[in-house]
Amino acid sequence: MDPALNSTPSREILEEVVEDLRKDKSVRVVLFKSQVKGVFCAGADLKERAKMSNIEAGHFVHKLRSLMSNIASLPMPTIAAIDGYALGGGLELALACDLRVAASSAKMGLIEVTRGLLPGAGGSQRLPRVVGIGMAKELIFTGRQIDGERAVSIGLVNDAVIQNDLGDAAYQKALALAKEILPQGPVALRMAKQAMNRGIEVDISSGMAIEEMCYAQVIPTKDRLEGMAAFKEKRLPHFTGE
Repeated sequence: MDPALNSTPSREILEEVVEDLRKDKSVRVVLFKSQVKGVFCAGADLKERAKMSNIEAGHFVHKLRSLMSNIASLPMPTIAAIDGYALGGGLELALACDLRVAASSAKMGLIEVTRGLLPGAGGSQRLPRVVGIGMAKELIFTGRQIDGERAVSIGLVNDAVIQNDLGDAAYQKALALAKEILPQGPVALRMAKQAMNRGIEVDISSGMAIEEMCYAQVIPTKDRLEGMAAFKEKRLPHFTGE
């Protein structure tokens, strides 16, 4: 992934990739990482943004918000490997993922207010759901940058690891997490994600109804039968996503 994600070319490339992933039922886990050492995604290209008219800037942010929503709604589990700076739109990208792993030395923050802006790609909505409304307001109002250790203590990331010499400690940890997820039932994973993502937005009774509907879609699958057979035969299941 390009660390200047929300420059126009990088955004358009990722839009195409995300759309391809949405259609590919063979993909079981998606891992987002940077190709540049020390940076996950540094946020907006301010030089590009400065050249835009007010209308163009609004359109650009709308496109970026749509991209983050499309990442968040990918049917399979997604993991962000934060090995360096994740600022502004970079952190919003990580927040759009289901799980986040960071190097303890990584720096994260929704720093938009320091530029006279506010998080516009979903960060102001997703961050409170992850760390709570009080902590989210503190981080957004101050534009503060925090490291991986602090991020894990407030629940912003699932795990923080000491950086290695190659600068990819978070990626290695995220890869290990992906390998734990990979053998599980693909249909069950997708339905579990849908049940949680949709259920958290409604009251508990409505959430239970959503869970029931998702569970009903798992019952007739070959994967469920394979899971039951593997348990009975005391072996590991071999799921096919059917």
